[in-house]
Amino acid sequence: MESISSEVRLKVAQCFRTLSSSSADHTDVFDALETLNSYLDDGAESSSCTAAEREEFRRTHYSRTLRVLVGQLQADWTHSLSAAQRSQLWDPLFLKGPPDQALLVLLEAVTQPSAGLDRLVSVTERFLQGGRLADLLWSFCLGSVPSDSAQLRETLLARLAALPDLTANRLHPNNRPLFTPQRFYPLLASEMLAALERTSVLMSSTDGVDCSLTFVAQTLGKVCLQGHSGPVLAVMAPRLAVCTRSDMVWQRVSWKLLQDVPERCMESVLTGLLQAADSPDAFSRIAGNLVLTNKKAEFVLTHKVLLLQYKYEVRLLLEPPVVNVSERCGVLPAVCSVCLQVLRSVSQAWANPSAVKHTPQEQQLYVSKALLLAASLLTDAELQELRSDLLQCLLGGMQSHLDSSAVGIRTLGLVVGECLSARMDLSGTKLKFEVRRLVRSLLSFQSILRFKCNNLVSGGSSDDDLPPYDMSGDVEASRAAPPRYLRDCLEGTARFSSFCSVLSISVQMTKVLLHMEDRFSVSGFLVLRQAAMVALTAVDSVPVTQYLTTEFYSLNYSLRQRLDILEVLALAAQELSKPAADKVTAAASGLTPYQSNSAAGWRQEVEKRIQNKTKRISKGSGQPRAGAAPNRYAPVAGYFFFPLLRNYDKPEVTFDLLGSDHLVLGRLIHTLGLFMHLAVNAPIAAQMGAALLDFVWAVRYHADPTVRRGVLFAVCSVFLSMPSQALMMDLSQQLLETRTWLADVAEADPDADCRNLAVQSLVLLDQNLKKQLQNPNGLSLEP
Repeated sequence: MESISSEVRLKVAQCFRTLSSSSADHTDVFDALETLNSYLDDGAESSSCTAAEREEFRRTHYSRTLRVLVGQLQADWTHSLSAAQRSQLWDPLFLKGPPDQALLVLLEAVTQPSAGLDRLVSVTERFLQGGRLADLLWSFCLGSVPSDSAQLRETLLARLAALPDLTANRLHPNNRPLFTPQRFYPLLASEMLAALERTSVLMSSTDGVDCSLTFVAQTLGKVCLQGHSGPVLAVMAPRLAVCTRSDMVWQRVSWKLLQDVPERCMESVLTGLLQAADSPDAFSRIAGNLVLTNKKAEFVLTHKVLLLQYKYEVRLLLEPPVVNVSERCGVLPAVCSVCLQVLRSVSQAWANPSAVKHTPQEQQLYVSKALLLAASLLTDAELQELRSDLLQCLLGGMQSHLDSSAVGIRTLGLVVGECLSARMDLSGTKLKFEVRRLVRSLLSFQSILRFKCNNLVSGGSSDDDLPPYDMSGDVEASRAAPPRYLRDCLEGTARFSSFCSVLSISVQMTKVLLHMEDRFSVSGFLVLRQAAMVALTAVDSVPVTQYLTTEFYSLNYSLRQRLDILEVLALAAQELSKPAADKVTAAASGLTPYQSNSAAGWRQEVEKRIQNKTKRISKGSGQPRAGAAPNRYAPVAGYFFFPLLRNYDKPEVTFDLLGSDHLVLGRLIHTLGLFMHLAVNAPIAAQMGAALLDFVWAVRYHADPTVRRGVLFAVCSVFLSMPSQALMMDLSQQLLETRTWLADVAEADPDADCRNLAVQSLVLLDQNLKKQLQNPNGLSLEP
């Protein structure tokens, strides 16, 4: 053996000397290249080398040979090679030897300054296109790598996973298409599938040859960990799904591949596979019983992507660990344990009051779907083991959802409560709520019904199932007869005049209306009652406003009455701010209740104001300009605004504005923002803006999204309505901190409406700053 090693070493050394100092005709160079190629001709009859010599060359001298060739790219003999000679003598040395060593040398040469870059790039392209990556992966599967070591594997994995980045840094802007991520990673996926195909063929034979998928799994994990799971698994997942459908050997190969994925890469691989798999059955065939054998996979599938994220298909997550694993693995006790753990953790997450307050509605809908689907997939016997836990979840979770100020969250609590009670069959008693139509339009509940949950809500009574009541004989109740003669009109006018003469009792009338209840089921009672109070407030603004703002913080009022006060004040302020020519009476317009938690309305109003403040030179006037009219709201704006800022931090026996009554707090802040918005160009606007910012600053990080939306709307109103110069002069020290807070909200707030309002506020603030910077006298401190 030593003689073979010495002989090979001498021949290779002689070839290196020839390549370094060649004659003028380069004949000796061609002979040296043929000698080196002979060590790579496996089984060729013309080869003058024995198998032992070829093995010694590959193991000891191959990598050095390639480096010598790269170092001779500037030599004269290199340029004298014809295209045919390069294809027969120079390129095969990189394409026929051990692929791991060849790839490392090529990438090292391509990514470093060297001569002959085009030739190296061309050889690298031929290496990738010739299936050499599959040969590289297969050599590790067989364990036939001559110099295999942990350091070699780590280096090779790093270079292989980052090949597009390495080549782009060196070849930009003349990078080859094959080296781009869009081409390389699908190619790598195909080469991994080729290695898996060889593995399945070998495992199907009776030769008994061992095969390891560790390196292929490490490659897959490394690529996915670096963020390329999409293009890789988009190629691998469909092929694996087809191959594992009826081939048990392919199932073993696929399961072994995922089991060998490093733990740090498991999450990236599984999340990518969840997105690439087209059905739960395909995912279960590819992953097998991974959720039972790998703790990291169990944590990822049953906790992280199920409870902390909401971008995956709920059915895809739950059915593999709950249904398909039990069918294929036959380990029912372990499967039941996982199923019960999933349902327990999902129910706890759904009922968590903190999660209800601080997570987006999309994630809460995601968890609710998971809870209902998990409950539908388990048997009655399995549900009995969790009966007490689910009952606690049902009671506590519904309370947490019903305490929310968001309509969607409250409706979600009603839906899940109804479905869970039907599934658990609590002593034959089932919860019934009139939320079916709302659910279909608000939460797209059809997706839950489609996921095997239709049995949870079927069988219940519905308004659509009731027979219509015969009302053909009903007669409309008679109303007061309209006046038919001029004398009747004259008497009505006299009564109206006498009413106007006693407007001093407007406060007493407002008090009566505020406490009035619908005892006789009057049609449209709430709208009529509200319209009357709005009219009283608009006609006799100061005394009625003083009464309402004082009563808002008084004792012995329900939350509904306090909300009524805010709605009446808001609608009255809007009525007063309208020009006289555009004023529409409540009777003619059909006054509707004021909705303050409509984020869409806020955005429309803010967008309208932004458009009005934006100058467009090319935009002509589409309508005639409205005539000037006095603003009746500006003189009384302070009566609406400042009294509501008093006593907000003093919790009473039945009213805790900064505590549990966050729904009223959000409505109050939005109403104050509306008052600020309507006070544009009013002399008191600057004072109102400063007071409003001081008020909302203390609750800007409130847990309830409705309150945060109100705060952001108020900030938008300040930026829109407060004079720019006053904003810069009076609040200059607060603007920097306000801008930082708005940027944080725009980036990290869990509520989408809050993020949008924060972006709009930043736009308005930047417009004000730009306007003042362009004005040479805008930031002057001189009196």
